[in-house]
Amino acid sequence: MAETPVTNRTTTIRPGRPPVVDWDSWQATRDEFLALEKAHTRAGDALAAARRRLPMVEIDATLQVTGTDGPVPLLDLFQGRDELVVYQHMWHDGEPFERQCPGCTINTWHIQQAAPYLAARGVSFAMLTEGPWDEVAPYLEFMGYTEPWYSVRGLAAPVGVDMGHIVCFLRDDDRVFLTYRTTGRGNEPASGIFGLLDMTPYGRGEAWEDMPAGWPEGRDSCWYWATDADGNATWGSTRRATPQWTRPGATPVPPRGGGEHRH
Repeated sequence: MAETPVTNRTTTIRPGRPPVVDWDSWQATRDEFLALEKAHTRAGDALAAARRRLPMVEIDATLQVTGTDGPVPLLDLFQGRDELVVYQHMWHDGEPFERQCPGCTINTWHIQQAAPYLAARGVSFAMLTEGPWDEVAPYLEFMGYTEPWYSVRGLAAPVGVDMGHIVCFLRDDDRVFLTYRTTGRGNEPASGIFGLLDMTPYGRGEAWEDMPAGWPEGRDSCWYWATDADGNATWGSTRRATPQWTRPGATPVPPRGGGEHRH
């Protein structure tokens, strides 16, 4: 069957674009840039080596966190393995699903399938949240999450506070030690979207980025983390975290104060 021709094709020419060159010129420039990328990779290797040399601090392994099966000690999250990585998810009490933290939603959406791969390397994975379990449980069902989640409501630092962090622990028999934690842009390895956007001509489209002269003006940081039902980026009253729109039954969000919020 002949391919159906594309009609009414539209293009959007942005105010700035990379220069057009021949193939040999492009390849030569790409090879030159590759040296910068390799240096960046080696710098990351050096940073990881320094991270492995950080000291650690002991944490009470008997601290009780609450999950599907009720309260369990922190030690159980290791599932018999020696290492544990957790993401600490923010929670806004009493708010509907679409009002929960977009940044945490994006991070956890990206890493929801990480557990089997980490387990194969001897590392367990769990999600911790400050939210009360009776609110968190239906949210997990809506999002379709299957990895272990636990509420740390009422616990002190470093387990029960400072949400929006990635934290690493090491186990020695029945003792638990905190080895590393990070937040902010330190969380970016959890979300592949950032690295992919950085590879594109226009990057993340954020105002802080160093752009060539004439490039489109950047927007506020994280502007694409939340959208309305039509996919338009917004932090307005009809928003929900962008990954939530992929969930079955995710309906349009009425303006705040304009009726009940729907899941």
